[in-house]
Amino acid sequence: MTGPEHYQEAERLLAEAVGNSASMGQLAAVTATAQVHATLALAAAAGLGMGRETLSTPSPARIEWFRAAGPEGSAS
Repeated sequence: MTGPEHYQEAERLLAEAVGNSASMGQLAAVTATAQVHATLALAAAAGLGMGRETLSTPSPARIEWFRAAGPEGSAS
C-alpha cells in the first residue's frame, strides 16, 4: 500500500466510523486502525521530503499524493 493509499484508507475508515452506529469498542477499533493508516501515510510523506525537486516538475510519487490529498477530493 502506498502512502496516498494509507491516507485515503484512514479517511475512509473515519468517515465510516462517523456515519455508523457502532459500539464504543467497534468505534475504538476502527479509529485505532485509521490512526495506523494515518501514521503510515505520514511516514511515507516524510520520506518523500521536499528536497531539490520543484512543484513545477513533480515526481510520480508527488502526483499520487496530490491526487489523494489534494483539494479536488480525497476519500474517493
